Amino acid sequence: MRERTFVLRRQAGWERLEELLAVADRGGLRALKPAQLQSLALLYRAATSDLAAAQSRAYTSEMRDYLNRLIARAHAYVYVESARPGWANVTAFFARTFPREVRASWRSVAACTAITVVAALVAYWLVAERSQNAYALVPRELIYVIDKPIHDANFGFDRDYSAAMATEIIVNNVKVAMVAFAGGMTLGILTFWAILENGLMVGALGALYHAKGFGSDFWATIAPHGVIELSAIQIAGASGFLLAQALIAPGRLRRIDALKANARRAGVLMLGVAGMLVVAGTIEGFVTPQRTSIAFRVAFGGATAIALSAYLAFAGRRRAADPAQALGRGA
Repeated sequence: MRERTFVLRRQAGWERLEELLAVADRGGLRALKPAQLQSLALLYRAATSDLAAAQSRAYTSEMRDYLNRLIARAHAYVYVESARPGWANVTAFFARTFPREVRASWRSVAACTAITVVAALVAYWLVAERSQNAYALVPRELIYVIDKPIHDANFGFDRDYSAAMATEIIVNNVKVAMVAFAGGMTLGILTFWAILENGLMVGALGALYHAKGFGSDFWATIAPHGVIELSAIQIAGASGFLLAQALIAPGRLRRIDALKANARRAGVLMLGVAGMLVVAGTIEGFVTPQRTSIAFRVAFGGATAIALSAYLAFAGRRRAADPAQALGRGA
């Protein structure tokens, strides 16, 4: 009697799950609408609970076998299909997930950008007033002896070592980004310092090269890769500030819950930053070393600025059905 009552209460859910699986069998997950995908995940979880109840209460083997088969079919879609690796998942991440999170975190990104701009302006002024101040703001090994007769545009990169240079640049920038990200766990203090130091270095070097008569060449040299590289650092800093926010002002959530939520958001930002730094490092290793004119380098940098701005502002605004994302929310 108890088993019959149990079946009558749960049968509608099982039948609905079978209907959704039949649609998925014919056309895959993309044949299901977002609401159906969420129902599939919820009904799968309910069916696993029903199986556990049937086993603990020693219901008939026929019922347990039926639920086992039903759950096995659903599992293939909920966990295997949605987690299937491939370029489609990478494309979906960069086409929708990452730019949406950048827009959602715009306050943190704006804060990092403001810190960088102010630091760069202050450093530029200090070095312009007295060039020796550069030694207090920039690592000594980055301050080159610049003389017009021997000055080489693009900082003397040898094109034969472009691949090695690109790798070295990517690794260095990833280190800076990781410090900015992980610094969030120091209540944002280390994040703030990493962003501040980056801005000071840019401003100080710009002023130093300008004082030696190579200001336009300096800015033209960093233009091709600089927009993407500096933007990536600001976004990395924003991820660190998200962690700090969860620790300092968790709102109505417990700090651990706020930290978990913001850590997921920060993780999305950092994955996107990694992709941006690969692009910036590749440009810095293969495009920057070319002996091109200042006009070309500035134009190239302007093109990257327009493309990046359009991408971060508009990519992913049209909400297409995303099976993996919908299942993730439902599960």
